Amino acid sequence: MRIHYKRRFQQKPLGPLYRANRQITVPEVRVIDEENKFLGVMKTEDAVKIAESRELDLVEVSPKEDPPVCKIIDYGAFKYQKDKEKRVQKAHAKKVEVKGIRLSVKMGAHDLNVRKTQALDFLEGGDKLKIEIILRGREKAHGELATERIQQFVKELEEKYVLFIEQPVTRQGGNVSSIVGRKS
Repeated sequence: MRIHYKRRFQQKPLGPLYRANRQITVPEVRVIDEENKFLGVMKTEDAVKIAESRELDLVEVSPKEDPPVCKIIDYGAFKYQKDKEKRVQKAHAKKVEVKGIRLSVKMGAHDLNVRKTQALDFLEGGDKLKIEIILRGREKAHGELATERIQQFVKELEEKYVLFIEQPVTRQGGNVSSIVGRKS
């Protein structure tokens, strides 16, 4: 059996691809010129000729409309502007991480306070919290104690911040967990 190494990795499209000039296949388009004036609905060939006479490109900016909206602009400058907008949007996007806090059913008060200060630091940074308790041995028979411990921990955190519960307290086997975040 032959292995096709060439077909293994397919690149994902990087975003919306804008068709320009002869790539536009629809018979009619709505045309807007470089000064944002509506020129009307016309045949694609005529719109391309108008764009070429002005030494610009006909770019399909809204392909899902009926008929599609095309603009007479410089394609290189248009593409550069769209890439620039995407970079700015990506830079301003806030990345929220889920930080983990692991508790225990038998945990002492001091250890609980240490975890509480860690959790408050995570919430201060805008991260979400996954609070979990891993039950061992005979603790598995008393999952309600772990649920109560997590709920009590969340109540203590709510004294400082207003929280929303993304995932309520759930038990999966020997693991009891909940995910909370801070309301902005």
